[in-house]
Amino acid sequence: MACLHRLAAALALALSFALALGLGAPSARAAEPRAGYLLSVSGPIDPISARYLEREVADAERVGAPLVVLRLDTPGGLDSSTRAIVQVLLGSPVPVVVYVAPPGARAASAGMFVTLAAGVAAMAPGTEIGAAHPVSLGGGAVSATMETKVVHDAAAFARSLAELRHRNGAWPERAVRESVSLTSDEALREGVIDLVATDVPDLLRQLDGRVVPTAAGAQPLRTAGVRIDDRPMLVSERLVRQISDPNVAYVLFLLGLLGVAAELFHPGTFVPGTIGTIALVLALVAFGNLPISWAGIFFIVLAVGLFAGEIHTGSGALAAAAVAAFVIGSLMLYAPLEPMSPATVRVSPVLVGVMAAAVAAFFLLVVRATVRARRLAVQTGIPALVGQVGVATSDLAPAGTVRVEGEVWSAESGSGAIRSGEHVKVVGVAGVVLRVTRLSVAGGEEPWSRSLPISS
Repeated sequence: MACLHRLAAALALALSFALALGLGAPSARAAEPRAGYLLSVSGPIDPISARYLEREVADAERVGAPLVVLRLDTPGGLDSSTRAIVQVLLGSPVPVVVYVAPPGARAASAGMFVTLAAGVAAMAPGTEIGAAHPVSLGGGAVSATMETKVVHDAAAFARSLAELRHRNGAWPERAVRESVSLTSDEALREGVIDLVATDVPDLLRQLDGRVVPTAAGAQPLRTAGVRIDDRPMLVSERLVRQISDPNVAYVLFLLGLLGVAAELFHPGTFVPGTIGTIALVLALVAFGNLPISWAGIFFIVLAVGLFAGEIHTGSGALAAAAVAAFVIGSLMLYAPLEPMSPATVRVSPVLVGVMAAAVAAFFLLVVRATVRARRLAVQTGIPALVGQVGVATSDLAPAGTVRVEGEVWSAESGSGAIRSGEHVKVVGVAGVVLRVTRLSVAGGEEPWSRSLPISS
């Protein structure tokens, strides 16, 4: 499943980020002065890509780079992020070239606006531009009046950008109103872009001597023989982009909820709670770059509460209500509000079904079995173990396992680290976790005349 591949990639990037912490700051990777910058945005235009471009264009100005080339391949993106990028391009004193590449790439929807805002707009053969009719992220219905307002606003925006850069303003307006597209050769003939280049070296050859508009005035380019430094996103930015996939963020959120729930129902294990907390933090980071519906969050959390109630009641009605709330919350988790956005920001229905079954099985089988075991332990007199002597069956530092009265129990040491095989004494109980201390020797004599059995 693509979601699992993205999740694995996100975890790999997280490990890389941890190893490279402190090495990914922009100041640690400054290019030599007078080298051009090559930036790349592939995928939806979002707050991460906007911050990336803003930082790199500012750094290019700081070091005096002769130009910035933005290699673009996008199906669209958020209106707020698109306008932020457009403002960066229009306000840059450094010449900025938007290059739609490689072959097969597109500058669709929001990508068209970014291309129009460039000082030089270029495309590779086999690419396309256009299809900029505003849409709702989830394809939700909007009133005719609101749709008309949004379309008129986007059409005026496209025309103004094209005319500002002395390009054909009529066709970008059609791309908004009629959602039409052009190939690279057609875009060149229509005057929507400035040139077609097969690759970056060819682009630089064609740019040499061209006068480019910038915020500091028109500037001639001298790109013959200029070196271009590849400036990819930071590891942290790539990590956030990976986890900001709607399905990955959804899975991380559910893993976080299940991990925390497991820790609450079986305290003392630490691992589920730790993993769940990390997953929840990553999910919240991802949600910051996605159009989240808090109603969807509420329904999912409500479903968890209903599952917990079902464990204690066993009526079946709460379980049915929990599944319904879970599915509703999952399907409405992302609430599209912005235009010029790809209509794919939603949780896969197949993934919703898989996770609904997994969450139900987790609560109704695993958690219910754990709760029953705890109740049985209380009913059979687990407090009576206080004062009993046993033996550590694993190292306790401080958590581990011990054998007391012929049974293996989760335990925590209250007297420092205890090695496997050492004798312990139960001094307290917390749920089904025993509190133990190392057995002391009184009067220099071993209190036991024989070893306790350690059977498996």
